[in-house]
Amino acid sequence: MAEVATTAPSTAGVSPAVAPAPQKLDDLMLAMDVVDTLRHQERLATKELDDDARKAQLVKRLREIYAAQGIEVSDRIIEDGVKALEESRFTYTPAPASLSRTLALLWVDRGRWGKIVGAAVLAGGLALGGWLYFVVGGEKRAVEAARVEIAETLPKSLAAAARAARDEAKVPAATARIDEFVARGEAAIARKDAAAVKTTVADLGKLTDRLRETYDVRIVNRPGVRSGVFRVPNGKTTRNYYLIVEAIGPDGRALTRPITSEETQTTDQVTMWGQRVPQATFDRVAADARDDGIIQDNRLGEKRRGEVDVRWSQPVDAGAITKW
Repeated sequence: MAEVATTAPSTAGVSPAVAPAPQKLDDLMLAMDVVDTLRHQERLATKELDDDARKAQLVKRLREIYAAQGIEVSDRIIEDGVKALEESRFTYTPAPASLSRTLALLWVDRGRWGKIVGAAVLAGGLALGGWLYFVVGGEKRAVEAARVEIAETLPKSLAAAARAARDEAKVPAATARIDEFVARGEAAIARKDAAAVKTTVADLGKLTDRLRETYDVRIVNRPGVRSGVFRVPNGKTTRNYYLIVEAIGPDGRALTRPITSEETQTTDQVTMWGQRVPQATFDRVAADARDDGIIQDNRLGEKRRGEVDVRWSQPVDAGAITKW
């Protein structure tokens, strides 16, 4: 059998496709540097590129710039740089505003925004904490403080004040007065009236001070001061008689006393007051003064420690005046 010769298809006359040579990185970097140089000399670039006839002059001047720096740049590279500037090839044009662009920018700048957000969260947390502590917590603390005060503090204060008063009381009348105050204070505690309890505690303190006092009630007997006066109340024909007295303490000094005037119904702190007495007592003191100008028996009463009221050594009536 005859052999069949096979021959490869002839490629004569057919030129293979030639891929364009890739641009060297150094050339690309130089072209970018040219563009950057042109941008930094914006006035020069604008004037030169506006006139095609002067473009060659621009190329020359750029060559001189690089030569002065010891950099050799070919005309092709310079021309490519000038052309790239015209085409804005190496100019960054930001993407138009959009949600994706905004999110991308936030992600890129997440470090700075993280600090801002963190600071805002911290400030908000501090504000919330302050509000919870001072407002919400303050209300809770106030409620708890009021509960502790009415349930523990004030009952102890009332008991202590009553105990101090009882330690001074020497007569049933004083003890009875203390019992009245204690009952009033306990009733106020039961209805959770803190203000009323505090008032009762203060009244017990005043009673204790009163129980500790000692003095003599003496009729004033010195020149320039009247020892007695009388009044005729409005609408009446009878007289009210008063002896002018003062409370003399153990040191011989006149004490200040709270006296309520029956004429004005006001209480004043005074060192002298008019004590109302029956006419017989008034006449007896007047006769004593007329005898030799001196009241021999000038002691009208005595306040002893542990007692509430004055023990009168001569008959007196209820009532007093502070002005005459």
